[in-house]
Amino acid sequence: MTTFEGRFTDTADLRIAVVVARFNDLVTSKLLSGCLDCLSRHGIDTAETSSQLDVAWVPGSFELPIVAQNLAQSGRYQVVITLGAVIRGDTPHFDVVVAEASKGIATVARESGVPVIFGVLTTDTMQQALERAGIKSNLGWSYGLQALEMGSLMAALAQS
Repeated sequence: MTTFEGRFTDTADLRIAVVVARFNDLVTSKLLSGCLDCLSRHGIDTAETSSQLDVAWVPGSFELPIVAQNLAQSGRYQVVITLGAVIRGDTPHFDVVVAEASKGIATVARESGVPVIFGVLTTDTMQQALERAGIKSNLGWSYGLQALEMGSLMAALAQS
């Protein structure tokens, strides 16, 4: 029996794209910061001149899937990370955006064969979002770690 697992140290050949929603950027910029910190501490070059990492900003979480799809299909990246924050309001808009973003991101991963990390916070309040983006913990770090693991796992599967 063969067991396949991703590792967090096989980063030399890994190229990652991060797509970040500008809406609720008080939250998403913190997620991005946590994500980049994780990637950097695990050997990914996160400098402005990096050839391992690209960041694309989109207007909101609804637009994450189309840009993630473009990047995943480009053949330049082994992993795409999506970062967004959708906070419930008084209208059904929350439900529509969350449903379409999550379905779209999952579809991109399935159709492209490139792992797409779902880093979209869905919270009832801004306070909850901020707690998940740095006040209590920063889930951006976790999304970076997931990307490293999936990139490594997919490489291991390709070599088997």
